[in-house]
Amino acid sequence: MGWQAAVVGAIGAATYKQQGKIGKFNEAIGNRNAKVLEAEAEQIEKKTEFDIARFDESYQKLVGQAEVAFAKSGIVSGTGTAYRIAAANAREKYMQENIMRYNSKVAQSKKIEEANFARISGQMARQQAKMAQLQTIASTGTSLLNMSNFGTKPVDQGIKVGDM
Repeated sequence: MGWQAAVVGAIGAATYKQQGKIGKFNEAIGNRNAKVLEAEAEQIEKKTEFDIARFDESYQKLVGQAEVAFAKSGIVSGTGTAYRIAAANAREKYMQENIMRYNSKVAQSKKIEEANFARISGQMARQQAKMAQLQTIASTGTSLLNMSNFGTKPVDQGIKVGDM
């Protein structure tokens, strides 16, 4: 084995090392993407709470406007039609808040699922790099074995002198 074998071995070692770095890098990207997606899920929850607070503020303004309108028209608040309108508005408020929370939970679940997928993709990239490393070892070893057998004579399978 000469300098050619040393070059093949060095290239194989460098390739193996680089494949390991690539696998770790791709796994790190998947993990980072997962963290970003999980942070987005948290932001969705915070935004939902903010939106519900703003909705509640708007609702309170609406209630106040309705009471003023009832008072101007001479309707006693909390009785008859005024009561039915207030009850319907309260039910609608409750339903809208539940819809906002439900939509928020669905969006959060999607982000968490995407985060899980990103993490799994990173792990798969790492495993693929490990497989590529094994292939590199096998092909480098095969090349070195072929190079070491290149200069040897094959064993003569012919007729021996004692067989005659």
